[in-house]
Amino acid sequence: MNPLNSVKGAITTGVVLAVGVSVLLTVLGGGGVDLHHALLGRWLHILAGVMWIGLLYYFNVVQTPGLAAAAADQGGPGGAGITKYIAPRALFWFRWSAVVTWVTGAYYLLFGYGSTMTIHKAFGLQEGFRTIGVGAWLGTIMLFNVWVFIWPNQKKILGIVTASDAEKAAARKTAGLASRVNFVLSVPMLLCMGGQAHGLPF
Repeated sequence: MNPLNSVKGAITTGVVLAVGVSVLLTVLGGGGVDLHHALLGRWLHILAGVMWIGLLYYFNVVQTPGLAAAAADQGGPGGAGITKYIAPRALFWFRWSAVVTWVTGAYYLLFGYGSTMTIHKAFGLQEGFRTIGVGAWLGTIMLFNVWVFIWPNQKKILGIVTASDAEKAAARKTAGLASRVNFVLSVPMLLCMGGQAHGLPF
């Protein structure tokens, strides 16, 4: 069976390949790479973060405007297929990749910088850790928005939980605003996450 014929198979293949490449690079580098922290911290953090932010951008740049256009298209196919089949699946990956991103980021702050005090320095915005600290705070706010505002309201919108038309309308506004706030916050958050290691370690 070809593993590329399923999402699970493709993910598994990618992970196995990445671990193999990491081991190979560690061996070629003379064993100087901390594979444990590199894999469990930075790599998984980046991988989950790409999934999370990629879906955030999909929702804000593609799905929301697309559903608005579908609703305005009188006699068109509408957006029922998206809301029934695509959105619930996308929201599953969205909310759980947010959790994995935050947890692996916290793990890397705790252990990946060589000191268990790094997480306190980052969240305390101490000198040398302000850039990553601002990024960590922005990511924390974004995670909060996902689980407190976006997901509970999306459950009403998608009919996962019972809600009246008025409650669904209010949920659309709340979820849409929280998603747009996260979209905006993601821009400086990504600047800070990349900046800590690439020229902005303040």
